[in-house]
Amino acid sequence: MNETLKAISDPVRRDILSMLKNGKKSAGEIGEQFNLTGATVSYHLSKLKKADLIAERKYKNFIYYELNTSVFEDVLTWIYALGGND
Repeated sequence: MNETLKAISDPVRRDILSMLKNGKKSAGEIGEQFNLTGATVSYHLSKLKKADLIAERKYKNFIYYELNTSVFEDVLTWIYALGGND
């Protein structure tokens, strides 16, 4: 959970997640949307992968990234439990 919350605390990573809600994208497609170096985009993608928020799929010479929605469900369940009546 800590890795997930750290990962979504960064605005660039939240923007990447928003992009991926419309479907998978390659690292190049993601990078085109930001004024960042390729290395910086890779860093953000690795943080999202480490938090298990995105998954990567290799196809030929490309790597495509897509959302891992099950992690979002776990986070929402945890957040809702905070407001529950114990």
